[in-house]
Amino acid sequence: MESKYFILFLLSFYSFIPKISSTTTNVINTNQFITDGDTIVSSGGTFELGFFSPNGSTTRYIGIWYKQILPYVQTIVWVANREKPLTNTSSVVLKVNKPGILALLNDKNETIWSTNTSRSVQNPVAVLLDSGNLVLKDANDDNPENFLWQSFNFPTDTHLPDMKLGKNFKTGIEVYLLAWKNDNDPTPGEYSLHIDPTGYPQGLIRHGARVSARAGPWNGLRWSGAPAPLQTQTSIYTFQFVFNEEEVYYSFSLINNSLLTRLVLTNNGYIQRLTWVDRTKSWHLYLNIPLDTCDTYSLCGAYGSCVIDSSPVCGCLDKFEPKYPQNWQTGDWSQGCVRKTPIDCNKEHGFLKYSGIKLPETNNSQYNKTMTLEGCRQVCSTNCSCTAYSSLDISNGDKGCLFWSGELIDIRELSGRGQDIYIRMDSSDIVSQASSNRKKTGTVLAVSFSLLVAVILLGLILFMYIRKKKKLKLKEDFELPQFQLSLITRATNNFSVNNQIGEGGYGPVYKGVLEEGQEIAVKRLSRTSMQGIDEFKNEVTYIAKLQHRNLVRLLGCCIQGEEKMLIYEYMPNKSLDSYIFDQTKKKLLDWSRRFDIINGIARGLLYLHQDSRLRIIHRDLKASNVLLDTEMNPKISDFGMARSVAGNDMGAKTCHVVGTQ
Repeated sequence: MESKYFILFLLSFYSFIPKISSTTTNVINTNQFITDGDTIVSSGGTFELGFFSPNGSTTRYIGIWYKQILPYVQTIVWVANREKPLTNTSSVVLKVNKPGILALLNDKNETIWSTNTSRSVQNPVAVLLDSGNLVLKDANDDNPENFLWQSFNFPTDTHLPDMKLGKNFKTGIEVYLLAWKNDNDPTPGEYSLHIDPTGYPQGLIRHGARVSARAGPWNGLRWSGAPAPLQTQTSIYTFQFVFNEEEVYYSFSLINNSLLTRLVLTNNGYIQRLTWVDRTKSWHLYLNIPLDTCDTYSLCGAYGSCVIDSSPVCGCLDKFEPKYPQNWQTGDWSQGCVRKTPIDCNKEHGFLKYSGIKLPETNNSQYNKTMTLEGCRQVCSTNCSCTAYSSLDISNGDKGCLFWSGELIDIRELSGRGQDIYIRMDSSDIVSQASSNRKKTGTVLAVSFSLLVAVILLGLILFMYIRKKKKLKLKEDFELPQFQLSLITRATNNFSVNNQIGEGGYGPVYKGVLEEGQEIAVKRLSRTSMQGIDEFKNEVTYIAKLQHRNLVRLLGCCIQGEEKMLIYEYMPNKSLDSYIFDQTKKKLLDWSRRFDIINGIARGLLYLHQDSRLRIIHRDLKASNVLLDTEMNPKISDFGMARSVAGNDMGAKTCHVVGTQ
């Protein structure tokens, strides 16, 4: 009975506190509170805070999302109560208490979630800034150093502009990303992204307590092992890396604040950089790392080097050999390599230069920020336990030193963007390397001069021959109706943006209307396409020779100058994925319609695999490559990755990794 009276008292108490009307303010003060359905919006209208439910879930969370793209997608950038989801929010409030604590309270005045502030102020308020940072501060004090608490110090899976990832050595606070459990559950997942200050700071992805990938140390320009899109200063943003006695952090800042971009740690351990494209009303994936197998942490063991274009990808550094050769023969490289000539500290030794390298794991390193590269060599020479050294900062010449002791692990070769490292070797290995280099230089000069004249002559002849051959070959390959460029230009309203209906790795796709009224879809090869002329020819070769009611019909092509286009019948209902992944449109597909679509796809595949004269393996069949005509009949499309097999074969071998994941 007493508890009932208490609840009634609490509800009546909150009824006298003003609720916050949605979108009217960016502040919560001690006289206000937020309930489910209320929001606050940052002053510039970029971010919004309130209650939300992830896709496919009915549980409720307090979170922050992008306000200005909300009509198209709700992109969550921060979650408060990610470990304590709510199933009933009818009596739950978010409010600021007098001491200076932001808390989520239930109807029993029990704390579901709160900030961990250690001091109080006279007039505390919570403010949602236009950076996406939710801060708790004194209403009259805008100094960031005096904030009681801020969400940028406790991110979830998203790194926003001007957020510092790293560690404050004074407060002990480490700011790191922690992935969602899955796409629909913000509960902490298994992967985390850290700026690890052990030894010399480096970027790490951890799977639980185990390191799964490493970006390497900051070298003044970039992370030494990160791919170019993550590390290069661009016209969109700049990077900052600070490492001193008080703190270490990495952040990025936007040059054009009207752009929306974020760095996300996915639930399967990938770092993704995404930028909002207003034209397509969607997020564009600009970067996805780890990029390849060689980004796997310590894949090749100590002194092993990963080269992604080699087979196998792991090998030993020059003058090193496998520690256990029998293991390498079975593909187990984890035990790494050893020097062919062991180091004897009582004998002469020196340092061998290795170029284009992702610098090794730095948790066993030491550093000096002012020493020259020659000074590094001298210091390392006097200490036999010094395994290797490298320049610390390459932004303005070589300055500063990194010294390693113990084994060197997690090395990979990076063509065009790696660094130099100098590894301690026996003097006999250094002498033999120098002699080998001199012989190679003499041989290369002699051969180069002899070949130069021949190459010039052959080049002129081949250039004329290939140029003529290519024109003839294109005509031979594309034995199907060809459309004039001027006709396609008129049909698509000069390739108007308003006529664009899609875009893929091949290039943009436009809707057009021919002069006789026929609707067409025009697939235009982009000059920067990652697929290119081979896939263009591939698609023409197969579709032109295949005829089936469940395959998209190719009407012709257009090849004129640099322009290469494919012209298809237009599918007004677009692709299957636009229905099955849309919460509203999926309701249009009853089970009878779904069965007809599945049946049609199966008939198309049966024709490709068994009944057609070419026997085709599509290799990229997915919902977005199944188009729907006016009667919702499925049509398999996009044969750019297709492969034909011989009449009696059940499969084919390829050296290229392609297809649907």
